[in-house]
Amino acid sequence: MLQRNQAALDFLLSRRSRPAKTLVAPAPDAETLTTILTAAARTPDHGKLEPWRFIVLTGDALQRVGRALRDHAETVGRTPEEANKGASAFENSQMCVVVVEVQKPGKIPAIEQTYSAGAVCLSLVNAALATGFGANWLSGWASHDRTFVQTHLGLNDTETVAGFIHLGSEGKVPSDRPRPDLSQIVSMVDK
Repeated sequence: MLQRNQAALDFLLSRRSRPAKTLVAPAPDAETLTTILTAAARTPDHGKLEPWRFIVLTGDALQRVGRALRDHAETVGRTPEEANKGASAFENSQMCVVVVEVQKPGKIPAIEQTYSAGAVCLSLVNAALATGFGANWLSGWASHDRTFVQTHLGLNDTETVAGFIHLGSEGKVPSDRPRPDLSQIVSMVDK
């Protein structure tokens, strides 16, 4: 027998990420963060590999990463605008959970492990929103810069950044954005 969870459906139909630059203190406390990460870790995971892990940045760590990103941007020829945009996301953040994709050897294709890491990012955003906090999933050039992520986030050769999930309290309620027109993206096939 089908059991509709209307509260969950209402949440999913109205969910809206909060721009990272509008998030203010406080960030989730330890207990709430554990709930958020526990929910995120319940994502689909073919082969039960857990091809991801979390790095939680707060306080001085956010400032350190922001400064390092600003300095690194200059050494790799990024524009001042690119440096400022990337660095300020960390410097102005209350908390950032780095979702790290950890490819595991074996029979599960790499792409399925990537999908699982992406699902963790979305689940983490949704769990944060469900607890009443704001959340935003960012990436940017620094997430793909091997030198930066290895030197300043401690990733190894088999790890990549799936997303920087910034968490905080909602400072400003954003207006909703246009949503996809299902008539343009859905094909029904019955034969």
